[in-house]
Amino acid sequence: MNIYVQELKMRFKSVVAWSVAVAAVLFVFASLFSSFAAQAASVNEAISKYPPQLLAAFGLNGIDLSTIPGYFGFVFLLVQLCLAIQAANYGFSIVSIEEREWTADFLLTKPVNRSRVLTAKFLAALTGLTVTNAAVWVGSLDSLSLFKAGRTYSGPALVLLLASIVVFQLFFLSVGLVVSLVVKRVRSVTPYAMGLGLGMYVLSAFGDMLGTSILEKITPFKHFDPHYILEKQAYDAPLVLVSVAVILVCVGGSYLLYTRRDIPSVS
Repeated sequence: MNIYVQELKMRFKSVVAWSVAVAAVLFVFASLFSSFAAQAASVNEAISKYPPQLLAAFGLNGIDLSTIPGYFGFVFLLVQLCLAIQAANYGFSIVSIEEREWTADFLLTKPVNRSRVLTAKFLAALTGLTVTNAAVWVGSLDSLSLFKAGRTYSGPALVLLLASIVVFQLFFLSVGLVVSLVVKRVRSVTPYAMGLGLGMYVLSAFGDMLGTSILEKITPFKHFDPHYILEKQAYDAPLVLVSVAVILVCVGGSYLLYTRRDIPSVS
């Protein structure tokens, strides 16, 4: 439990920064909705002049920004990108930070087995992500309430979208963790986290641009497409199961790899 508390303390500033950032993104973009709604015709006409491939890359293909589902779906895609990078960052740093700072051998001399160490560190990272998740819930509900400009939206669909954050975060957290255990040493977490988060987003964008469903099976940005959830008021169950399967495989693989890992020491 001391490991869990220590990990929480180490991530405190990061969690606060990410939580404030995503809430700010939601409030800033939501405050602009009334302007989009008031100029719906001109906005949609301007957007329609862009190439379909470019619109698809930014999640704007066939989207009406004058409606709350259309506009919030676009904004939430940006929020998902932030959440992906944060979760990947935490995943890559769960184990690598001790190895990078040469404190892993000291930690593992304590009277606790490796499985418990990894569990404590994983739960601490997940707790941090849950705080950010809560910030997204509060920011989304409050910003829509303040800036909906008389428009209506489906409450159940919004709840489904916000509820998807947990699995979305776990995907990047677990993938980041297992990759950090596969590579010999992670010298800097940021490039890996940015690469994973942005890479999955680019795969989603290319899938839309190319009109192929193959890439949908890889990236959670398609598994939890905000526009699909808000419009259909449901999840794409087969794709969601892909994310769940990846999480289970990565978490199980992480425990296996960590218990057998050669830990570098100072000497």
